[in-house]
Amino acid sequence: MIVATTREELAKARQDLSGRVAVVPTMGALHAGHVSLLKAARSGADHVIMTLFVNPLQFGPNEDLATYPRTWARDLAIAEAEGVDVIFAPAEAEMYPNGAPAVRIDPGPLGGILEGASRPGFFHGVLTVVLKLLHLTRPDAAFFGEKDYQQLTLVRAMVRDLDLGVDIVGVPTVREPDGLALSSRNTYLSAEQRVTALALSRALAAAAAVGGQGAAAARAAAGEVFEGTPGASLDYVVVTDPDLGPAPEQGPARMLIAARVGTTRLIDNAALRL
Repeated sequence: MIVATTREELAKARQDLSGRVAVVPTMGALHAGHVSLLKAARSGADHVIMTLFVNPLQFGPNEDLATYPRTWARDLAIAEAEGVDVIFAPAEAEMYPNGAPAVRIDPGPLGGILEGASRPGFFHGVLTVVLKLLHLTRPDAAFFGEKDYQQLTLVRAMVRDLDLGVDIVGVPTVREPDGLALSSRNTYLSAEQRVTALALSRALAAAAAVGGQGAAAARAAAGEVFEGTPGASLDYVVVTDPDLGPAPEQGPARMLIAARVGTTRLIDNAALRL
């Protein structure tokens, strides 16, 4: 496994990779969800590049950039065990040599709702770094988790609209046996808060159970779970179509939830059938 920290090192390593190349962009603090991405990429490509970069552009002034978990040695060991060919782990100055970029990707109207409304500028930062990483790694395919469903949808839209020619592959959310979606931010939760955080997956299950009664019934069922869970503060719960447009009267749909447990903000989502 080659570890590249500069553009030059990455370019040299990339030129030695033949066949289909996949990239898995991460911010580190790897868990089983990331491992599922690496396994999917390995099964769908001849070579795998993993990027390791905590992107400052997607953190707001009062968010957790300074405290975001960084477990580089463990991350490298996981990547090597999963057969990653190249890791690109640049410093901030390598990714943004002229400081914060003045030119950034505009996510459009979809970037201003849900996570975009709660975290202004978030998707400008996400799409800008993803575009840079795709240019630098030159993959045939890129793998993203469905847990960050709005991000996945926006990345697909960017690749389509800008003719980037990269296959964007969504990988299902990985959960703990009790239903909690894996997230690097779960490490912020105390034992008691972790139990409280199960409200997100319970709300999704409650909504799925009544999905046949329509979007309003699904939202109401999810909301009732939070009403009965002290310590969980609901940010939003919405039902959309699979592309995050208005909820259909019937057919495939998506429920997305964001909530705070203590000071930790968590998101989750699941497919629904209305």
